[in-house]
Amino acid sequence: MAVDVSGYKGLIFDMDGTLIDTMPSHLFAWKKTAEQFDFPFEPEWIHSLGGMPTQKVAMLLNERYHIDIDPQKVAKVKTGLFASLIEDGSIINCTYDVLKQFYGQKKLAIGTGSNHQNAIRLLEHNNLLPLLDAVVTAADVENHKPNPDTFLLAAQKLGLAPQECVVFEDTEIGRQAALAAGMDCIMVVNGQLMA
Repeated sequence: MAVDVSGYKGLIFDMDGTLIDTMPSHLFAWKKTAEQFDFPFEPEWIHSLGGMPTQKVAMLLNERYHIDIDPQKVAKVKTGLFASLIEDGSIINCTYDVLKQFYGQKKLAIGTGSNHQNAIRLLEHNNLLPLLDAVVTAADVENHKPNPDTFLLAAQKLGLAPQECVVFEDTEIGRQAALAAGMDCIMVVNGQLMA
């Protein structure tokens, strides 16, 4: 499905699950982390938290399962496992085609909940970094998705007002963040764009 982005000056893309298919690698890393720290692994629930930094997910695990794991240690293990799988993530064509089509015509940014190091490695590995005007990662904001800060900072880095931008997302948390930022949101569902 073609989407009309002619009314926007800036396009902001979530990365994991929106522009690069990293969710299988994230889920695998979470599964291995769950085995190591002995907490339940629910792939659907973990997937629903896409866009949230790893340490925050670890904090939610404590609440959800009434356990007491160290969020920093869990995040370090999970992030390390994921880092070893970075080359497994492939481009998601529906959003990549939009990115390519509007390169040089509109301002382009990434707004991701991934840590800075993994995000840059993923973008470099997939030759996406040279196409972007700005990258915002978990390290750049204090309040992560579903808060609007990630997308507001991306718009600011692009030199645009929020209403001049549209966000591409694959999770409800990401959609909530986009709407809270005063931006329209186009969802990526099963490799297709849904306005």
